[in-house]
Amino acid sequence: MNRQLIRSYILLVAVAVFLFTVPVAFTLTKQLRDDTFQSVEREAKTMALLLGNGDRTSCDALERMAEAYADQTSSEVQVTGVGDCAPGLPRPARDMALTEALEGDQPKPDWGADFIWGKHLVVTVPAHESAADGDSGQSQVVGAVRIRYSTEDMTSRFWQIWGFRAGLAVLVLGAAAAIGSFAARRITAPLRQLNDMASKFSDGDLTARSAVTGPTETQTLARTLNQAGERLDTLIASQRIFVADASHQLRTPLTALRLSLDNIADGVDDEFVREDVEQATAEVVRMSRLVNGLLVLARAEAKVTAAEPLPLRDIVDERLAVWRPAADERGVTIALRGSIDDRPLVMTSPGHLDQVLDNVLSNALEVSPDGGTITVRVESRGDEVVLSVLDEGPGMSDAEKSRAFDRFWRGQGLTGRSGSGLGLAVVKQLVTDDGGTVTLGDAHGGGLKVTITLRAAPRSGS
Repeated sequence: MNRQLIRSYILLVAVAVFLFTVPVAFTLTKQLRDDTFQSVEREAKTMALLLGNGDRTSCDALERMAEAYADQTSSEVQVTGVGDCAPGLPRPARDMALTEALEGDQPKPDWGADFIWGKHLVVTVPAHESAADGDSGQSQVVGAVRIRYSTEDMTSRFWQIWGFRAGLAVLVLGAAAAIGSFAARRITAPLRQLNDMASKFSDGDLTARSAVTGPTETQTLARTLNQAGERLDTLIASQRIFVADASHQLRTPLTALRLSLDNIADGVDDEFVREDVEQATAEVVRMSRLVNGLLVLARAEAKVTAAEPLPLRDIVDERLAVWRPAADERGVTIALRGSIDDRPLVMTSPGHLDQVLDNVLSNALEVSPDGGTITVRVESRGDEVVLSVLDEGPGMSDAEKSRAFDRFWRGQGLTGRSGSGLGLAVVKQLVTDDGGTVTLGDAHGGGLKVTITLRAAPRSGS
């Protein structure tokens, strides 16, 4: 928008400069032509009067005048007519202008070119015989005077006229560009503030507000967006509180319901009833996982904790120790690779990385075949630490990877049981809150590779 305003302002100034400068330049150019022609014609007529007198004194004066004029103007004076008057001056070539002059007509000036002028201006005037005293008859044409005037000085003045105005126009347009840039930035400053606010909204920061400045229209828009932001922040905060409270309140009755189902299953001998109870228990377990996931996600979105330096290796060792018994039951091996001797510190909120690893390892174990291997790799890369979890499951298609972080989207594990659809959504929320990233890729030889990039904690003394 700034560029459009600047271009519009410069175009407006350029049109104004053109309308006020070009006509003046054309007027000065025409005046230069007219003044030059009148000056040359005046000199030619004066010489023609001397030629018309025909006496020796006049002829000598004509010759001296022509030589002086030629020296001053780098021009050439040509004379034809009376006897041997001014024999030192050249004679003009016979052409239409000379013929017209000798016939008593006043020929038009020859500028030497159709556009503006050429190298010489040629003016030819007839010389009339001086009339006797009291003779009122028409005087006789006795010759002609032609001046070939050099237009070099005219051309120099022409470029001065147009060059000065062109330079002035460039300076004016440069000043207009500077003023236009300053004015455009002032005008669009409130819009940039509103755009910054909208960008923060798109990043999930609903606390962003815009200053109420600028014209009345932008002030009204800023107030409206600020009010909308406050309202939206309040609504989403209420929603998060509701989800957290509901999830927390549902955990107790779900636990009690599961215990009751377990008691019923222990006291029932009917195989069909036991099967129904086991299915109900499985659904209660799945609902408990869903409620726990909602509670974790609500707490993650609330951002109640701040990232701090924590030992990545200790957290990984602890979580792997928790998950190895479940993996051993299916013959799945969990192997740790990478920077084994390095114990990097990463910036993460307490408890976040534990939940991230639990969700990722749970998904990997769900899709891993019996006897397979889950590889956990830790690598330090400058200011970042990369934690990768690779499984040997069926992997994901590109379409599935694009939806894997959506809430309630559920992939299918090898066991046929589907998850809550919140695991990877929780992972992304927690990692993003700590300033990291999480991506999905293909593991070498098949399977899924979950890559988690975390910020390395600054080293002490650095």
